[in-house]
Amino acid sequence: MITPGFQLVALDAHTGRPLPSFGNDGIVDLEDGLPRVTELPKTPPGSSSPPVIVGDVVVVGVAFSAGGAPPSKVAVPGWVRAYDAHTGALRWSFHTVPQAGDFGVDTWLDNSWQYTGNTGLWTPFSADAARGYVYLPIEAATGDFYGGHRHGNNLFSDALVCIEANTGRRIWHYQIVHHDIWDYDLPAPPVLADITVAGKKIPAVVQVTKMGLAFVFDRVTGKPVWPIEERKVPQSDVPGEKTSPTQPFPTKPAPFEPQGLRREDLIDFTPGLKRQALEIVGHYRFGPAYMPPSVVKDGNLGSLLRPSLSGGANWQGAAFDPETGIFYVSSISSVSPIGLRQDPKISDMSYIGAYGEGFPNGSLGGPAGLPLIRPPWGRITAIDLGTGNHLWVIPNTDTPEWASNNPALAGISLPRTGSFDQVGLLVTRTLLIAGEGSGLWRAGGGGNKLFAYDKATGVMLHRLTLPANQSGIPMTYAIDGRQYIVVAVGAKGSPGELIALTLP
Repeated sequence: MITPGFQLVALDAHTGRPLPSFGNDGIVDLEDGLPRVTELPKTPPGSSSPPVIVGDVVVVGVAFSAGGAPPSKVAVPGWVRAYDAHTGALRWSFHTVPQAGDFGVDTWLDNSWQYTGNTGLWTPFSADAARGYVYLPIEAATGDFYGGHRHGNNLFSDALVCIEANTGRRIWHYQIVHHDIWDYDLPAPPVLADITVAGKKIPAVVQVTKMGLAFVFDRVTGKPVWPIEERKVPQSDVPGEKTSPTQPFPTKPAPFEPQGLRREDLIDFTPGLKRQALEIVGHYRFGPAYMPPSVVKDGNLGSLLRPSLSGGANWQGAAFDPETGIFYVSSISSVSPIGLRQDPKISDMSYIGAYGEGFPNGSLGGPAGLPLIRPPWGRITAIDLGTGNHLWVIPNTDTPEWASNNPALAGISLPRTGSFDQVGLLVTRTLLIAGEGSGLWRAGGGGNKLFAYDKATGVMLHRLTLPANQSGIPMTYAIDGRQYIVVAVGAKGSPGELIALTLP
């Protein structure tokens, strides 16, 4: 396990005591060997996910705090490292920011690889134990919204990388976002899925993204299962910034969230709400996907990003049904206001993020305490990975009370709207199980309901009230032929619990 103090600890599974044969009396200090750690105490590395074990190798990532306003362009890189499961000895390091002589170092212009950091892994990663491969969904480089100090595409930021677990050798990679300035980290564990496409069996890996796109690759070769096109995207006019002229877009599956923001997407339950929404967006730049952040000045409050930097998809990832080949992904549909400002007191970077300048009502952003855009505000999408086609889309939750009881919507019959939260999914032989999310860090999200859907149609079959909000992905198991579902719950003022469910 990895502790909050960023130590790798090996415990005897029967006694819970540290194993003296591992590291230093059971402990390996994970700060050892990371560049610039001692010089940069304001940006300590940590971990938000468990290690991945393949054979006798323990693979460990690095996570960092939010990087919208880093104190410096100089940062700690999130190298991936592997340790011997018996001794704790370092087996290998994979440089997520390539160093001199490494493959990809030429994608960091002006020697920016020498000081740029981050490119860590805050989400769990996945392993194909039979092949001995580990799949790394890597985050953005320093900083989240300004890349003027790191010109180039910046491998291996925002890349899905397949490495050999025993050696750390890179097998293949695909960069999903070039020169990220949107905080579009790869947010979820890649899903390993054996699928059949046009009669051909393919060992696949599927990466869902904050951009509402699903990238499907052959997990052995890295070849896209369906073509991926480089399409032109808007360019930045921020001094010193050089954005990539194109970004990758899969031809299949289709996006599971709308791409970009248009006036016709704004909330329009009443003419008054639409007028107020138009007034709000009139202070920002908005338009197609990958709208770059802009400097806050002269009446411009920044840019509106949709899908937002929270997704699309996020930590909850997706679920795959190996019997039917159907892939289920939950997502939210919100708007992020992203601006840039200068503040030498905070950072030596030319620009840092100015998040939410002038944005009303917290992160909902719209008039009368409502969202800026029309519902659904959250979705569950079923995708056939044999064809790449969407089978059905439903709102991810019931209509929340903050919408149904809002005086501005009195007399209006609302559809089931979904809500802004990361809804964890579980697929079984017959059902798709989904909660409402924790509500702990997303305004307008969370709830204590657990839903059972017909996995073939998306029709709701049952609604159950939990003691508190869903705070983790549901799991299932069977003992003596009886199936159980367990879900972690918690909320502000409520203790964390594991709730086990079964049929009478």
